Amino acid sequence: MTTLDRVQTHTLEDLVTERWSCRAYRDGSVPHDTIVQLLELAQKAPSWCNTQPWEVIVTEGEGTERFRRALIAHASDRDSTPEPDIPIPAKYAGVHLERRRESGWQLYEAVGIARGDREASAQQALKNFELFGAPHAAIITIDTSLGAYAALDTGVYVANFLLAAHSFGLAAIPQAALALYSPFIRDYFAIADDRSVLLGISFGYPDQDHPANSYRTNRAGLEQVVRWVND
Repeated sequence: MTTLDRVQTHTLEDLVTERWSCRAYRDGSVPHDTIVQLLELAQKAPSWCNTQPWEVIVTEGEGTERFRRALIAHASDRDSTPEPDIPIPAKYAGVHLERRRESGWQLYEAVGIARGDREASAQQALKNFELFGAPHAAIITIDTSLGAYAALDTGVYVANFLLAAHSFGLAAIPQAALALYSPFIRDYFAIADDRSVLLGISFGYPDQDHPANSYRTNRAGLEQVVRWVND
């Protein structure tokens, strides 16, 4: 392995290891030119037959604030019901449920929510729709006609986006929660009917001192996810 190869490997290792989902942000917008560079890096994502099925809406300044106010009002309305374009899992079981619970309790313990405090956990969940205070949101949509593979390809785009954000000293969090109110988001941004809302990404400069940003989730060991075939 050449010296250049080692440098590139270490850079990638740093990005994928250090990136984390940010749930509290500092005041201050990201310069527009920086966001453009981030999006240009994310756009390098591979896709099946190079279809690039994603489209992105990015909010800035008052555009973010108007969206934040409208979204939290909609999510807080008792008459609002989740209507995701892409069905969410009916339930979690086995190791997936264990990992989900572990992640949730890490957050609750970090912000001081006691087990069984449903009111406090509900308030924490609503912070999704406040965009966790981020100065920017990206709404990611896919071409509905391309089915599951559009979501698969766009997942690669989202990974590129998150790593690119981290490389610029930014933080971000992918939020399937926003897609729970897909009809609202489609109407708000005048998104065409032939596109599905996949998720949102809130991003900006992280508040490193906020308790919600004080922990990191675990990853399964290879022995749990890889099966070797040698003969």
